[in-house]
Amino acid sequence: MEYRLIRCEKHFDGVVVKIVLNSPKANVLEAAMLGEICSALDELGCEKEVKLIVFEGEGKHFSFGASVPEHTKENAAMMLKAFHAMFYQLVDLAVPTMAVVRGQCLGGGMELALFCNFIVADKTAMFGQPEIVLGVLPPPASVMLPRKVGQSYADDLVLTGRSIDASEAFRIGLVNLLVEEGADAWDTASAWIQKHILVKSASSLRIANQAVRGNFFRRILEDLPRMEALYLKDLMESYDANEGINAFLEKRKPQWKNE
Repeated sequence: MEYRLIRCEKHFDGVVVKIVLNSPKANVLEAAMLGEICSALDELGCEKEVKLIVFEGEGKHFSFGASVPEHTKENAAMMLKAFHAMFYQLVDLAVPTMAVVRGQCLGGGMELALFCNFIVADKTAMFGQPEIVLGVLPPPASVMLPRKVGQSYADDLVLTGRSIDASEAFRIGLVNLLVEEGADAWDTASAWIQKHILVKSASSLRIANQAVRGNFFRRILEDLPRMEALYLKDLMESYDANEGINAFLEKRKPQWKNE
C-alpha cells in the first residue's frame, strides 16, 4: 500500500519497521495520517519476524500533535476515535516500540512517544502536553503519564502545559536514551537496537512485552475509553473548552468564563 502522510521503512533485514510521520514541518497527527498509521500497523500484524516498531518525524520535529481544527466540538468524537484506535492496535500487536525524537514533541505527538517502550531524544527535543492552554485535556497522557513518570510529574505537565527539554525528560525517566551532542538520533538508536533488540526472538519479545506491560496495557484498554467519555460528555459541553479551541483557530486570546 502506498502512503501519502507516512513513510514505512524496513531496517535490519525487515525485523525493525520504522514509521516516519512524513508531513513536515509539523507532522500533525490529523485523521488522515492516523488512518495511514493504522493501515500500516494492520499490515504488520501478519509479519511475525518484526521485533521493533520505530516512530520518527520527518524534518526537524517529531510532531506538533493532533490537528486543532479536529478538536472542535463537531469533530472531537471522530478525532478521538481515530487517535485512540492507534493505541488499541499497538496494544493488540504487542510489538515493542520506540520513538526517535528531534525538535518539538507536543500533544498527541508526545502521547505517541509516551506509549513507546523506549524514547531516544537528541538535545533539540522538547516535550509537552499544552492542551490545557486551549482549555482541553490529553486523554492518553492522563492515563499513561502517571504510570511512566509518576503522579507528580504527570500533574505538572498536564496542568501547567509547559514543555520540558530533553535533559529534564531524561532526568524524570521519560527519555531512555539521550543522544550525545553532534550525534544523529537514528544512528544512536540503530546502535542500541543492534546491541539490545536484534539478538532477541521476535515472539519472545512480544510475549515479554505483554507480561511487563500487562498493567500498562490494561489501563489503556480500560481507562482510555473513560477519558474519551469525560472529554466528550463533560469537557466539550463546557463553554471554556470550546472557547479555547475557537480562540486558537481565530488567533486571539481566550476569554474564559470558568464554566
